[in-house]
Amino acid sequence: MPDKRSVLVIGAGDATGGAIARRFAREGLTAVVTRRELAALEPLLAQIRADGGEAHGFGSDARIEEEVVALFEKIEAEIAPLEAVVFNIGANVNFPIRETTSRVYRKVWEMAAFAGFLAGREAAKVMVPRGRGTIIFTGATASIRGASGFSAFSGAKFALRSLAQSMARELGPEGVHVAHTIIDGAIDTEWIAKNFPQRHALKEQGGILNPEHIADAYWMLHSQPRDAWTHELDLRPWMETF
Repeated sequence: MPDKRSVLVIGAGDATGGAIARRFAREGLTAVVTRRELAALEPLLAQIRADGGEAHGFGSDARIEEEVVALFEKIEAEIAPLEAVVFNIGANVNFPIRETTSRVYRKVWEMAAFAGFLAGREAAKVMVPRGRGTIIFTGATASIRGASGFSAFSGAKFALRSLAQSMARELGPEGVHVAHTIIDGAIDTEWIAKNFPQRHALKEQGGILNPEHIADAYWMLHSQPRDAWTHELDLRPWMETF
């Protein structure tokens, strides 16, 4: 198929990342999804295929340059040209500053910032020659505001946001849309339901983020005409304090 195109979701978890992959697959893009462990992707892959979409999964460590380069090369050579790349790794941890080891700080930075750089660089390499494409980086409240206990997470997310800003300025004139999202609030996941049941109880009031609705916003970003591109989009429940 000459018009076959793909979307890569790095960090396709059971909630937001999976919903994004399903949303883009419903629009006809081949979904390529990654996690550290390939087996964890099987339910998502099966669901996309059951819904009539095409999906490919890879176990990949987004922090290792050689693995990221090889992943992009394989997608471009064997699956379909990348039309969109979504970097969706969280790395949310909470440690008091006096208990934050250098290992923790470095690992969080590698996961949420360095890995984003690798993905963004490789996406730019394949998209710029075609003069089109969308790169979306998933951020958080920590991207714009540091909080007590979140020095490692905020530092990494601040770095990811500045990467997105720099790339948007550089790649926009080349036809590539770079966007950064700020997901501000609890997301409807099993982890939230188990660890924060009172927060999860707000679901019926629209008090926590629905992953499917986040995915709709990502598709909207990808669908924007270049004369009205959004660089940064914040999403939060109506009752969230900000």
